[in-house]
Amino acid sequence: MQKPIHSLVTIAVFALFAACSPAKETAITPPVASVGQVKVTDQLPVETDYSLVILGDSLTAGLGLAPDDAFPTIVQTDFAKNGRPDVRILNAGVSGDTSKSALARFDWSVGPEADGVLIAIGANDMLNGLEPEQTRKNIEAMIKAARQRKLDVFLTGMRAAPNMGADYGAAFDELYGKLATQYCVALYPFLLQALARADGQSIDQNLIQRDGLHPTKAGAQRIGHALSGWLDTQLNTPHIPCAAKTK
Repeated sequence: MQKPIHSLVTIAVFALFAACSPAKETAITPPVASVGQVKVTDQLPVETDYSLVILGDSLTAGLGLAPDDAFPTIVQTDFAKNGRPDVRILNAGVSGDTSKSALARFDWSVGPEADGVLIAIGANDMLNGLEPEQTRKNIEAMIKAARQRKLDVFLTGMRAAPNMGADYGAAFDELYGKLATQYCVALYPFLLQALARADGQSIDQNLIQRDGLHPTKAGAQRIGHALSGWLDTQLNTPHIPCAAKTK
């Protein structure tokens, strides 16, 4: 599994704030888009159409970009180019979403015909100073809801801003890894890690929009390409339950 980037400069953390625009919990109208009939499989690789919902915030929604430039579309395009037209990516990103609002819309955002969900949420929680434990509980509830429906679950990590304090930062950053371990969920360490410079210590500001927050078209492409490669590996490997603890 790819190692997380632990010490990005402030712009990297500000890029996390892309989820806020600003963060408001407003009434949301369920999307009208639908997918065709699919079959939930117990094991991959898939032999029939496989629909993966990416549940996120404005990073997923592609705020500031044309709809076709959001990273979920890049993931979809990559799968098609790589001979996997059976995999369909559904963009369920809503700008301003917190883990609480994502949980509230989980059932209709991750529709009955979905086979899997990639949970990419939490930056707004940090921005609003929500206790990491509450964020953990909300994401945990989403994982449990998905598992009850026999969906495959994938998770992307987020990072806390330095000004939140060391204790808060440690608790927030660690919650994703702990959930992944507890529930045997595949974890992509940090959603924005593809935007890091070669030194791994800073974000390439040429890949951030002029607002200093959201990835540019090129930045979204990098995120999409990195995620598609990771997801392709996950989807081509049978989902094996966590090994039983040895006594």
